[in-house]
Amino acid sequence: MFTNTYPRLEPVTPDGLATLERGWMRIVSELGIRFDHPEALRILREAGQRIEGDIVFFDPEWVLAMVGQAPSEFQLRARNPAHDIRIGGDAMIFAPVQGPPFVRRGLERRDAVLADLDDLCRLVQHIDDFDLAGGWPVEPNDIPLDSRHLDALRSIMTLTDKPVGGHSISIAAAEDGLAMARIVFGSRIDSEACIYTNINVNSPLVYDERMLDTLIIYARARQPVLVVPFLLMGAMAPASTIAALAQQFAEGLTGIALMQAISPGCPAVLGSFLSTTDLKNGSPAFGGPESHFGLLASGQLARRYNLPWRAGGGALTSSPVPDAQAAWEGMNTMQAAFLAGANWHMHCGGWLEGGLVASFEKLVIDLDMLQTLIREFTPITIDDDALAFGAHDEVRHGGHFLGAAHTMERFRDCFHRPLLATTSNYQRWTKDGGLDAAARATGVYQQMLREYTQPPMDDAMRLELDEHVLRRRAALGD
Repeated sequence: MFTNTYPRLEPVTPDGLATLERGWMRIVSELGIRFDHPEALRILREAGQRIEGDIVFFDPEWVLAMVGQAPSEFQLRARNPAHDIRIGGDAMIFAPVQGPPFVRRGLERRDAVLADLDDLCRLVQHIDDFDLAGGWPVEPNDIPLDSRHLDALRSIMTLTDKPVGGHSISIAAAEDGLAMARIVFGSRIDSEACIYTNINVNSPLVYDERMLDTLIIYARARQPVLVVPFLLMGAMAPASTIAALAQQFAEGLTGIALMQAISPGCPAVLGSFLSTTDLKNGSPAFGGPESHFGLLASGQLARRYNLPWRAGGGALTSSPVPDAQAAWEGMNTMQAAFLAGANWHMHCGGWLEGGLVASFEKLVIDLDMLQTLIREFTPITIDDDALAFGAHDEVRHGGHFLGAAHTMERFRDCFHRPLLATTSNYQRWTKDGGLDAAARATGVYQQMLREYTQPPMDDAMRLELDEHVLRRRAALGD
């Protein structure tokens, strides 16, 4: 977990923020949001919102009152208390890519399997800068669809001792996540945030039944939900960054309001996933100036409503391989999230091909960029010692500092040392095999897997998790 104390970059004027607020308020009150769930409609009707069919027309002031009940900060517990994380305020947490059905290792691109998910969990446990594995580092396609959430959760809970993400693919998955978290955390889950889940709005302006099932289940259990509109401008939102921002907050705030109507004070995270569509071919595009601005504006509005928020990046890219395009698009998105003060950074390692692929090499490249950003956003002490007058006095005019006492005292840690980048000259680089960044990344992640140590777990807890997986898999028909 990193604490970002730098000033936030806020490009939107107060008048602009007021205009965006009027925009989302008009959407929710005049167009409404569709809720494909009778229980959600019942809750909102009893809360006094106007409903026509499955469209809810919200009183914006009611939405703000409900959102105001969500905590601005909360603790998310881990099996190992040393890995507990704080959500909100100046805290930033980082997770790898989530959900791709395919994986890339080197030149091989194929369906993801449970062994890939396990290796990604091992890497997250080994890498200090990743705070959690999430819930779906990849989709394990060698496990039946109805029960794969069980195996994914067991892997995350046993191969890491960091916080856990549950699944929103079905009622069974949501309930299994809470049940398995109870095995790990016991009665603490009744009063503390011990597992979270992520739901995506079916944009534009629709909450579908499956997502609402999970939102309601988690809200009643008082466990955190990341409420995330998934907006690609020109497809699921207008071809306008400002219009898309208004839609994002209309969708996100009403979902959080529903959570608070169910369980006042339940922790929630406002999500942002805002990028563009290549209108020449209909493909999603990432890392552009529109999403950069969208992140900065999202941070301003999230702070206006005193909500923790999840950034839409992450090292997002449309590139099909871990190349220069993947790096510059990923860096542009991840840097914007830092500048905007995002609390929760998803997809910070391995996202490739518009999110279809988890790349092990890209994870290492992204980690190098993440570590660089963390160093850049760490305040530098400015005092008389930092002026190093003694070093100038020693070297004087026309000398060099390579052998100076000041350098010899500090050379091991005075500068950031990249994980992956090379400073070798051409001759040395050639002698070492002439490997590009992606090829070097292969060796880095393979070495990390060799160094991985599985965190200890009580035998009785492990057995209970195994028994739950076997019992529920049978009940689900798999």
